[in-house]
Amino acid sequence: MATLYTAHATAIGGRNGHTETDDKRVSLDLATPGGNRPGSNPEQLFAAGYAACFGSAVEHVAKLQKLEVKDVKVQADVSLNQDDTGFSISVALNVSIPSIDAATTQKLVEAAHKVCPYSKATRNNVQVTLKANGEALKQAA
Repeated sequence: MATLYTAHATAIGGRNGHTETDDKRVSLDLATPGGNRPGSNPEQLFAAGYAACFGSAVEHVAKLQKLEVKDVKVQADVSLNQDDTGFSISVALNVSIPSIDAATTQKLVEAAHKVCPYSKATRNNVQVTLKANGEALKQAA
């Protein structure tokens, strides 16, 4: 496996601290959800990264299928959950592509989920619900 890119980030102070990449392009104060301190949280950062990555995966599989897609929109909802064993996250991805029909959008979402690095990283560990134009896909994993 060839490494194409490595991101470097440091967080100090956990959920109520600060995080920053080595190139300083990302530099954010962090705050626990529901607290009174201003700042982002890890779930927001994960949602933003997953949405962007999944959108690129959709564009990639569309290109392989010689489909032209425009304005791929991915809304990622990342939930922080707690049960008797501790904390976990779950994800819902809703993809809309106004330039193509609903059936084709569903097929692209399914294909993108197979190749997206975030989807691969979460597979069999994080509940991911896939939607195309607000409709849940039958085979979300």
